[in-house]
Amino acid sequence: MDMRRRWTLKVDRVRYLMIALVIAVVSGCSTPKKELPKGVLTQPQLTAFLIEMYVAEGHLDPITMPKDSAIRLLIPQEEKLKAKFAISDSTLKATYKYYLENPKELELVYDALIDSLSLKEQKTVKD
Repeated sequence: MDMRRRWTLKVDRVRYLMIALVIAVVSGCSTPKKELPKGVLTQPQLTAFLIEMYVAEGHLDPITMPKDSAIRLLIPQEEKLKAKFAISDSTLKATYKYYLENPKELELVYDALIDSLSLKEQKTVKD
């Protein structure tokens, strides 16, 4: 083989390697969005449920009430909210498990939760 032919083969190899590298990087950056498993609440559904739970919990005065008494009072509130949102125990457990295994998605839920609770608090202070 002559020198020119060898040079062309090396350039072609480098070119194909670069193309493969670019494709790998681009495909690695665009991770597809996961689908929620069946029986798991969506982020907006979980956020709405948690907002109601935190508001219910906020009505209990932890300073004047022992923790075990507060928990006893909160359990019926949770049951009422599960009925209101039509959420079963198994759905709630599956949802908690899923979001604990996917912390980035849980962070989005809590970001929305904090924003919503802050707005509620601002409205309460204004009134």
